[in-house]
Amino acid sequence: MSVDVRLRAVEQADLEVFFEQEYDAEANALANFPARPRERFMNHWQTNILGDPDSMVRTVTVDGVTAGNIVSWTDEGRRFVGYWLGREHWGKGVGTRALTLYLQEEKARPLHADPYKGNTGSVRLLEKVGFRHAGTVVHDGKEHFMLILD
Repeated sequence: MSVDVRLRAVEQADLEVFFEQEYDAEANALANFPARPRERFMNHWQTNILGDPDSMVRTVTVDGVTAGNIVSWTDEGRRFVGYWLGREHWGKGVGTRALTLYLQEEKARPLHADPYKGNTGSVRLLEKVGFRHAGTVVHDGKEHFMLILD
């Protein structure tokens, strides 16, 4: 069964979907990222993501329905990419297709990603699209891989 994966600009209604996705306990555990209260979440998205001219953010859609997001930003001189997909889209190739499309738009290299070590699905996805291991970092007391796309 084939699904139509696309990227588009973020619309205001997407933020509601992203907020709900962030409250998935399994996703939080895999990402080593705690859900934020609604006001803090919305403020972060409006100010730090959509309001930052340096970030590039896209909504991922599957068959026309909002499925998640991909964003890149610069932190301490390094360009990073991160993504979040609703659990119903995991393990179906949606992330691989979406990230492949995104990397056609995001031309900055090297590009960094730092998934939680226990998030094997995310690590495999990054490896599939060409990221290589470049050590580890610690966030909130937990080890994350540092991966780089040259």
